[in-house]
Amino acid sequence: MDVVTGAIGSLISKLGELLKDEYNLQKNLRKEVESLSLELESAQAALRKVGDVPPEQLEEQVRIWTLEVREASYNMEDVLDIYLVERLEGGHERTDNESFFQRLKEKAGGLLNMMGSLLKRRKIAGTIKNIRQELVDVTERRGRYTIDNIVAPPAARSTIDPRLGAMYKEVSELIGIDKSSDELISKLSSQEGNTSNEKMKIVSVVGVGGLGKTTLAKVVYAKLKPQSSCGAFVPVGRNPDLKKVFRDVLIDLDKEKYMDAKYNILDERQLINELRYFLRSKTYFIVIDDVWQIEYWENIKLALVGNDSGSRIITTTRNRDVASEEIYELRPLSCDNSKKLFYTRLFGVGGKCPANHPAEASEKILKSCGGIPLAIITMASMLVGKSRKYWFDLCNSPGFYRSKGNQQVDDTEWILSLSYYDLPSHLRTCLLYLSVYPDDYEIDKNPLIWKWIAEGFVEKRTGTSLFQQGEEYFNQLMNRSMIQAVELKYSGRVYRCHVHDMVLDLIRELSDTENFVTISNDDEDTSSSRNKVRRLAHHNRMMKQTQQDDHMGMAQVRLLVACSCDIDSWVLHPSFKLLRVLDLEGCRVACEGWQGLKHLGNLLHLRYLGLRETFGIQELPEEIGKLKLLQTLDLVRSDIGVLPLGDVGKLSEVRVLQISGHFKIGILQSELARSLGNLHKLQFLELDNYDFNGDAATREWDRVVLPRHLWHLRLVDIQFRRVPSWISPTHLANLSYLSLLVDDIEEAGLRALGWLPELCYLWLSTSRVAMACITATVASITAGDGFFQKLRYCYVYGCMVQLVVNEDSTSVSFTFGCYKTEDERSRSVPPPSVMPNLQELAFEVPVRALYKHGNGGCDNLGLECLPSLCSVCVVLECKHASADGVEKAEAELRNAAQLHPNWPYIQFSRVNEEYEEVVTGGSF
Repeated sequence: MDVVTGAIGSLISKLGELLKDEYNLQKNLRKEVESLSLELESAQAALRKVGDVPPEQLEEQVRIWTLEVREASYNMEDVLDIYLVERLEGGHERTDNESFFQRLKEKAGGLLNMMGSLLKRRKIAGTIKNIRQELVDVTERRGRYTIDNIVAPPAARSTIDPRLGAMYKEVSELIGIDKSSDELISKLSSQEGNTSNEKMKIVSVVGVGGLGKTTLAKVVYAKLKPQSSCGAFVPVGRNPDLKKVFRDVLIDLDKEKYMDAKYNILDERQLINELRYFLRSKTYFIVIDDVWQIEYWENIKLALVGNDSGSRIITTTRNRDVASEEIYELRPLSCDNSKKLFYTRLFGVGGKCPANHPAEASEKILKSCGGIPLAIITMASMLVGKSRKYWFDLCNSPGFYRSKGNQQVDDTEWILSLSYYDLPSHLRTCLLYLSVYPDDYEIDKNPLIWKWIAEGFVEKRTGTSLFQQGEEYFNQLMNRSMIQAVELKYSGRVYRCHVHDMVLDLIRELSDTENFVTISNDDEDTSSSRNKVRRLAHHNRMMKQTQQDDHMGMAQVRLLVACSCDIDSWVLHPSFKLLRVLDLEGCRVACEGWQGLKHLGNLLHLRYLGLRETFGIQELPEEIGKLKLLQTLDLVRSDIGVLPLGDVGKLSEVRVLQISGHFKIGILQSELARSLGNLHKLQFLELDNYDFNGDAATREWDRVVLPRHLWHLRLVDIQFRRVPSWISPTHLANLSYLSLLVDDIEEAGLRALGWLPELCYLWLSTSRVAMACITATVASITAGDGFFQKLRYCYVYGCMVQLVVNEDSTSVSFTFGCYKTEDERSRSVPPPSVMPNLQELAFEVPVRALYKHGNGGCDNLGLECLPSLCSVCVVLECKHASADGVEKAEAELRNAAQLHPNWPYIQFSRVNEEYEEVVTGGSF
């Protein structure tokens, strides 16, 4: 399914299912289905040709026809889905009454069976007839059009483009940023050099979209925040929820305090008062990013106390009227910096271009970008790997450069549009889908991909899972600079993305044109005038039940997303029978006794149910067990307290189960374990923050049988005595992510972890009480034996990690714990390399146990045996240690990092800084 061809691809696939023997179609009906499939394939081919042409270049009749075919394809799929789901429901478990009638039916001979078969054949014949009639109606209206043969090149398989790293460098390496940041800092700084008794200062960064205002603000914030007692960096956007803005500011200022759920119920006035009280005597530095309207800024200013403590505030805006006090006008990049940015994106760090590079075309392209970083990066991303001919064809295309005075914004929008139509159709669909999110929204990658899968946007390919394929789509969109990483480290991990507001403007306009997504704002108006709504998104509004719900064609809605809304009288509409995705992320229920999900069991087509970070939704109806097609159940940090575990175990199609909050499972551990054993297609499991029931629960979990398809497992609140026996390379061969809490790590458990063939991420926490005596060791590891072969990220809390070179100098002993060794740095033989892909390592150092009890030190941990190491994070357990011992441990670890050929970045944190009293002449 995609935005170009609508549901035709999915429809063809489902018609193919009907041709299987299990449906037992009559000969004439089978021919009808085959003929219909051929007709749809022809329509699909025509739509793909049309889809590569921007709408403004199409004849009006062709454009109308494509919209009609797409809409008809959705209607056709709805008709077929209703039949298929009804047939699926026919196979549900029998009740006692059903069993009685079934026995009666069996005893009555074949008569009832014949009648049932006749009814089914009539129903499916009627379904096929309705689908064909819909296609005939559209074809007759179309007439006959000739469409030019325009074929998009196939997309290559993608990982995150390593050249993108240049776009996310340290502050000192950002292109063209030094001069602007120095000028902005100068405006914020005190003339006398002492800010402690100065009045609050506000500077507004003003400029067009895509110019880099947010990037500049981030750079200056990183430089100046250490000079203030506290700080916050919070985006606002076009239609902000001011309560969320104030909460975000408070959380940035003091995360530990303001993450408490009690602050979620404060109204706007109370949040302003809380913020003023917090800031009353502090020197703070706050960035309010992306302010669009004066009235919102005036309300935000009410909370920012001017306390004569030298506090500083930056706002970024496109609107000069919003700017207050001093203005810093951000200018486009110079020609030299534009070229440097362009070539860096094309050719990587250094930006050295090959001899055959079309320099003349580059100059023309850069001229069209007008020094706007977003336009430069987007254009360069589109041109990566393209032929010289493509470059020159682009430059010679009609309307390429429209120099009519100041055309910065128009040209940037045109470049973004050009990049959109350069995407293959499946990527356009996934990009348009992002219009369901509000402005300045950080989009979690994994839930996004599962929603793409639930909607049928991800096409299965041989040798790869649907999630892996969806992740490839995500990477391709990032490589094209259509989405931006919120967190892109040198290791390549990306957990979230966001969409630049200019890209968001474009995809929202296109979504409205294509009737792809309908956005409902706080004024209860929608972004679409069409009656049939396919995907409905609510943004930052109070959701009430209105007559509009009955007039928007709710029966056809496939997706309902509500982001950060307050739910009042709204309930899940009874007509939402074709809903595939229901996501209420960040919503708050404003009324008591809310029963808005009581119709949940009627959503037989539902694939995705997301209640992430919801407040006030406390239970799920038992009817959830009826959702036979549900693939994802996301209850991360929700208020759900009671789960119908027996019904959850009936969700036979579930791939993703994420449960975190305060769940009252208690003595029902056995039922939970049994339910998980029934979910044979489960791939992704997270259980956090529920009332674990001690030894009895541990015994249940020791016996659990988890599905073999599992590749992500997070169980951080279950206190295992040791690594469970069911974690083994034979049973969980696909496991790539593992997070566990264990009392002790024995050699057998360490071996089982090391031989997991696909393990990339390992997070282990052990009991601190036992940390000094854990000494699990796997001896004689070599580079070719496969031990932790694919591991990239290893985080072990509660014990140390050591690699000890054996006497043969060709193998290594891998140890969790304190293991006294001789200093081996004088060896002339290079250390053997093991765990070839490990990039990030975190562990805990028990300082007292090491130095006071003579268990060695931190100067010989064997880090040099890890050839790909980039980052080391060390937690120093300081309880009852000496301050000198802690300093010695840090110094030895820094030295070990400096001796490593990669010079990995090393970071320290200290816990339990309860040092023993210093005794003259005492040991560490």
